[in-house]
Amino acid sequence: MTALTTPTRADEVHDDLGLGARRRRASAWTLGLLALLVVSVIVSVGSGAVTVPPTETARIIAHHLAGLSEQTWSVARDAIIWDVRLPRALLAVGVGAGLAVCGTALQAMVRNVLADPYLLGVNSGASSGAAAAILFGAGAGAGAHALPASAFAGALAASLLVLVVARSGGRVTSLRLLLAGVAVGYALYAVTSFLIFASDSAEGSRSVLFWLLGSLALASWGAPLLIVGIVVVLTVLALLRNARRMDALAIGDETAQTLGIAPDRFRVHLLLLVALCVGVVVSASGSIGFVGLVIPHLARRAVGSGHRQVVPVAALMGAIFLVWADIVARTVLAPQEIPLGILTSLVGAPFLLVLIRRMHVSST
Repeated sequence: MTALTTPTRADEVHDDLGLGARRRRASAWTLGLLALLVVSVIVSVGSGAVTVPPTETARIIAHHLAGLSEQTWSVARDAIIWDVRLPRALLAVGVGAGLAVCGTALQAMVRNVLADPYLLGVNSGASSGAAAAILFGAGAGAGAHALPASAFAGALAASLLVLVVARSGGRVTSLRLLLAGVAVGYALYAVTSFLIFASDSAEGSRSVLFWLLGSLALASWGAPLLIVGIVVVLTVLALLRNARRMDALAIGDETAQTLGIAPDRFRVHLLLLVALCVGVVVSASGSIGFVGLVIPHLARRAVGSGHRQVVPVAALMGAIFLVWADIVARTVLAPQEIPLGILTSLVGAPFLLVLIRRMHVSST
């Protein structure tokens, strides 16, 4: 019996070769997606009412970044590319990457493949804060940053409320987090609806509804874009550092405990990290759904279930997805802009139906 259960040297070599192949595959995906992201940003910056060729777009960006190109284009094109479209494209990169990696972490944390940042109630909290800022002037002391500041405050309050509710019964289990997030999300959605109903400003209500569906129209060079970039990068690095713990947690609490991991404590740490990232992202872009649900599944199909490989691939996929969604939003019905949440839902809803169908088939 011992001879049958003890790994041989050949088995160990086979495992090492398999791990090496997975790493090479993940590296190839990462490099390919990184190149595609650069191309996507250039296409996005050049697309719009005034179309700019990719080569000229690249020269304008290179001129501002390093002074590599002599300015042969008009001042108007320079302002459109550098001051208007590039910040918007970079915000799309940050928001898409942030939502994707947060969805990845959340699905591991609650061990539910249908989980996404909406389940935490963070989006609903940010929406309530944004509605209070737009309709009643909450956070006016923050000046031009009143909207993102109020949205982030609402997201942070929602996250703390979810944590308090989840801990009220003792252990912070996956089920408690799931139910607490759903309950808090519904309650804060009702608060947002009440704020819209209580306001007598038709224009303000329209602005809130547009923000609730997601938009990158407020993107500009400044603190919000910088904060989104820093928070998303730090979140990705933190998840990579805890990739093995996430692998164990995704298998089950018993496995995590066997490896010396305290599941409840680690789950709380992940919740706070995800809540911070989602709060910052949503405060800058509004509520954009399905990115945190769809992208993690695509990343796992590409490179496997190991989070050390999944997290960077999911970040790049989410960034590319939202950049192209923004291109469509700005150009399909120009000069009108389609809210991003509508486009992501059009992609995410059919994917969710397919996923549910596969889960049903696999369980029968």
